[in-house]
Amino acid sequence: MVERGTVRGGAVEIAYERHGDPAGWPVVLVHGFPYDPRCYDEVAARLAAAGADVVVPWMRGYGPTRYRDAQVVRSGQQVAFAHDLRDLVTGLGLRRPVVAGFDWGGRAACVAALLWPDLVGGLVSVDGYNVHDVAAMAATPEEPQVESRLWYQWYLHSERGRAGLAAHRRAFTRQLWREWSPTWEVPAGVFEATAASFDNPDFVDTVVHSYRVRYALEPGDPAYDADEAVVAAQPPITVPTIVVDTTADPLSPPMTLEQHRADLTDLVDHRLVATGHNPPQEDPVAFADAVLALHRHLG
Repeated sequence: MVERGTVRGGAVEIAYERHGDPAGWPVVLVHGFPYDPRCYDEVAARLAAAGADVVVPWMRGYGPTRYRDAQVVRSGQQVAFAHDLRDLVTGLGLRRPVVAGFDWGGRAACVAALLWPDLVGGLVSVDGYNVHDVAAMAATPEEPQVESRLWYQWYLHSERGRAGLAAHRRAFTRQLWREWSPTWEVPAGVFEATAASFDNPDFVDTVVHSYRVRYALEPGDPAYDADEAVVAAQPPITVPTIVVDTTADPLSPPMTLEQHRADLTDLVDHRLVATGHNPPQEDPVAFADAVLALHRHLG
């Protein structure tokens, strides 16, 4: 049985699905861009069968999650994501859950673990230390072959790009699914089941802000300035962590164990999975196994 509900956060009313026994060991699974909770359907079922209390939210700008104030910044900055995750965990009374995610969701999980390590029991992070160094990103270009794969970001830096996303949000996001998961044959109906979440009235503004604020092209929400200053120092993450690295994601080639250990002081395991950008949906068994392994490690 799947329960749906909402939690009143500081900036948004966070919609979520809950699988399994509410008395079980807690897990929060956070999706990325451009996905939604459907990417975790099989992972959540496997974890619930193993005794977990699994909570899967819609991130701000997606599905039924809504901003609470018409005037608040439709912020896609990393600390805003982390605050939403903290609000969800505390609002549901989850005690030191395992938090897991990729892309935006991985960033929410990493930044929450960095800022509030007592909140998080353990972390499963795709790509490891998924925390933006905004100052470095704003000043230092990547190699051209890397930059070319980020066309969607540069497109969204312009008002023409904002209009393009608004007019063609399904075609835009479907193109990214094709590019980012080149070895995955998306089953019939799977993209369509997720794409409805992109009809959220704040999807475009939140996405555009996310891809501008990370390069310091737009200011963040002043409400998060103090925590952004902490994150800007790029401190390590100290909670027990399992890293999942993907081998077929053109955006994120795998890193070495030593590279991950530089930023993750309690690295429990480093796992390679033969997927593209969306590992929980492309290989739900491997993703669920990573969460289960961390749960066993935590005892």
